[in-house]
Amino acid sequence: MNPSDYVKEAYRHILRSDFAEAIVCFEAAIAASPADAEVRYRCSITYARSGMLDRALEHVAAAVKLDSSKPEYNLHLQHLQALMLVQEAKRLLEDERTRTHNPYHPITLLKEAISLDPLYGDAYVWLAIAHSRMNEHLQAIATLKEVMSLHPDDSGLRQLMKDLQKSLQSYLQ
Repeated sequence: MNPSDYVKEAYRHILRSDFAEAIVCFEAAIAASPADAEVRYRCSITYARSGMLDRALEHVAAAVKLDSSKPEYNLHLQHLQALMLVQEAKRLLEDERTRTHNPYHPITLLKEAISLDPLYGDAYVWLAIAHSRMNEHLQAIATLKEVMSLHPDDSGLRQLMKDLQKSLQSYLQ
């Protein structure tokens, strides 16, 4: 098969929600035509949807290297980088042992994630949580207000805001 046949087959698998087989087809298309940035980009999206962020990052980075003129490649790369930073920050926030080493490191990671992808709501939420854990409740509330402006109808964010406001009140007393 030629590369376009592999891509067509990949989309047939995607339509059947068989992402594992779609990835196999995309990888075959890449093996047949390694300099095709578009196939690498599409493969990256499929990897990302399958939760395989390392492989997704690898392919989109290759796509950007092959053709940096496509803004969608760069946006996807930045979004994946932001996802990875948020995952690392969450891991640090959830690990009791790492909190004492550098408690501000998750905040740094989350701010970088937001700079890479300013529309990634989870980064703001985790940044608000990180600030709250450092008893920086005003920064937490300000951060949460930012994400609420992106998602004004999100009831979960409204509840988190109430919780943060209670934390601030408790801290002030």
